[in-house]
Amino acid sequence: MIAYDLQCSNGHTFEGWFEDSKAYADQKKKKLIACPICNDTSVDLIPSMFAIKSSPASKTGEDLTPADALARISQQAAEFVEKNFDDVGCDFAKEALKIHYGASEPRNIRGVSTKEEEKTLKEEGVEFFKIPMPARPDTDS
Repeated sequence: MIAYDLQCSNGHTFEGWFEDSKAYADQKKKKLIACPICNDTSVDLIPSMFAIKSSPASKTGEDLTPADALARISQQAAEFVEKNFDDVGCDFAKEALKIHYGASEPRNIRGVSTKEEEKTLKEEGVEFFKIPMPARPDTDS
């Protein structure tokens, strides 16, 4: 069995379980897959939010524990964010609103915000998500 994250043309996301990728393709072609919210049969695969690819052994020859695998994924996510998002620091909410209303060019940003700023962003319809970033090793030593 394989689980896919799916989305209908109306933007509703849901999960579907299939025997294999061919079963998914056959059912999609016959319009047998329908959104459970609106019954739309125009459905596409979307990237999964989370996956762990298991490997037979780590480079040291030891099996990775689940905690080690999650730590590695967390570190890779942090590195991706650092390389691909502009750090706007404490101006995150202000910059996100500028981008939302077209006063600044759209771009990926990262930074920090207060709970009150997050509430304002939600009220204004600004989409954002929080990622816990692993602690950085002390570089002063």
